[in-house]
Amino acid sequence: MQAPWRARSAVFHDKAEDYDKWFDDSLLFAIELAAVRELQTPLVDPKIEVGVGPGRFARALQVAIGVDPALAALKLARQRNIKVIQAIGEQLPFAGGMAGSVFILFTLCFLAEPGKVLGECQRILRPGGHLVLGMVPASGAWGRALQAKKEKNHPFYRYASFYQARQVAGWLQAEGFAVVESRSSLMQGPGQLRAMEHSRPGLDEQAGFCLLVGEKR
Repeated sequence: MQAPWRARSAVFHDKAEDYDKWFDDSLLFAIELAAVRELQTPLVDPKIEVGVGPGRFARALQVAIGVDPALAALKLARQRNIKVIQAIGEQLPFAGGMAGSVFILFTLCFLAEPGKVLGECQRILRPGGHLVLGMVPASGAWGRALQAKKEKNHPFYRYASFYQARQVAGWLQAEGFAVVESRSSLMQGPGQLRAMEHSRPGLDEQAGFCLLVGEKR
C-alpha cells in the first residue's frame, strides 16, 4: 500500500519545473512574501522550512535548511543555495531543540497528518523558538477557488485539504504552542489581483493568506 505522503508529493516531483516557473514575476508571490516579512516576531537561526519545494521562499527569507519529499523540487532548492534534506514532515530528521525557527508555508493543506507534523516542529524547536505557518483559509475566495480545483481533480490540489485559520490556531495550541502573532493578506480575490498588498494584524477568514506564529512553550 502506497504511503499517503507519497501520493501527495508525487506531483511536486513530476512537475517541479512547472511549479517553479509559477513564481516568475508573480504578484501573488510578492504579496505572500511581503506578509511574511511584515511579521514582528523575531525569528532566529537556525531556520528550517518544512515543505521547501523549489526554495523560492527559503532563499528570499534566508532560510538555510529545507525539507521536502519531492526530489526534483529539492534539486531546484539546492541550486538556490539551500541545504536540502529529503524527508517528510511527520518524521523530521533533526534532534530535539535544535531549531530556532521553523516555516510551513503553503504546505499544511497537502499534509496527510498535519497534527503530527506540527508536533514534530514543536519537538525540533528550542524553548521559545517559533513556528511560522502560512495558509489559505478555507472559507475565503481563494480557499473556495482551490477547493473547486480539488473537486475537478487538479493535479496539484487533488489531495489537498483546506482549513479555517482559527481551527489551525487550535491545533497549534494543542501541540504546545502559544499563538503570539497573526496576520492576514490577499484581500483581492482570484481574477481580481491587480495591485501590491500589505498584510494587516489578526486572522481574517476571508483573506487569501493568513500567517500564524506559534511560540514553543
